[in-house]
Amino acid sequence: AAGLEEEVRETRARLRRLSNVNPDAPREYTEAAGRHDFLLHQSEDLEKAAFDLRRIIRELDKRMEIELRRTFDAVSTEFVHFFQLLFRGGTAQISLTDPEDIINTGVEIVARPPGKRPQSLDLLSGGERSLTACALIFAILRVSPTPFCILDEVDAALDEANVDRFREVVEELGVNTQFILITHNRRTLEASNTIYGITMGDDGVSRVISLRLDGDEMVEIEAGATPGAAEEEAEPVAM
Repeated sequence: AAGLEEEVRETRARLRRLSNVNPDAPREYTEAAGRHDFLLHQSEDLEKAAFDLRRIIRELDKRMEIELRRTFDAVSTEFVHFFQLLFRGGTAQISLTDPEDIINTGVEIVARPPGKRPQSLDLLSGGERSLTACALIFAILRVSPTPFCILDEVDAALDEANVDRFREVVEELGVNTQFILITHNRRTLEASNTIYGITMGDDGVSRVISLRLDGDEMVEIEAGATPGAAEEEAEPVAM
């Protein structure tokens, strides 16, 4: 009996140390356990989604690398072609600054106009830089034609012979691409199917006018009149 009483006292003492018992504990535990299971399931789903996304990114990076290398090689070949066409000789090349990381790499251009040594783009004359840049643009358009291309006074530093070669290439590529040329060069204007001029009146407001070449003069076409040359798809437009 003495032993039983001692056990009762110890049990009561333990109960006092436990203080008040939360009668909602079973329910709260069930809710917490359910929340834990839900979050655990969500975590597993997110980890799987992250794994799948990383796999897709790797696949896309690989496809991008293959496509970029294919495009770069094609543009590089066409660049040499157009460079030699515009310069009537010489050679040039474009190279990757970091071939191992083609997605983030830069591009370097080295050009050797006829009779000169290879030079970077910065060391070329203004006209040579213009022609080299045009050769690269034309190479890209040959590999991947766009509906239209805007060139802003790229012929400003070119002499007459170079302008003629520039015109030839524009007319060749104009079969698939509409060129919009901003120019003050008469020989470029002569190759244009449609000409627009920008003028400013006494009121300080700019306006657009349609023009045509009449001998040595630039003549404005009255509103509603048909330009002298018939408009055709993919013909150059000069402004």
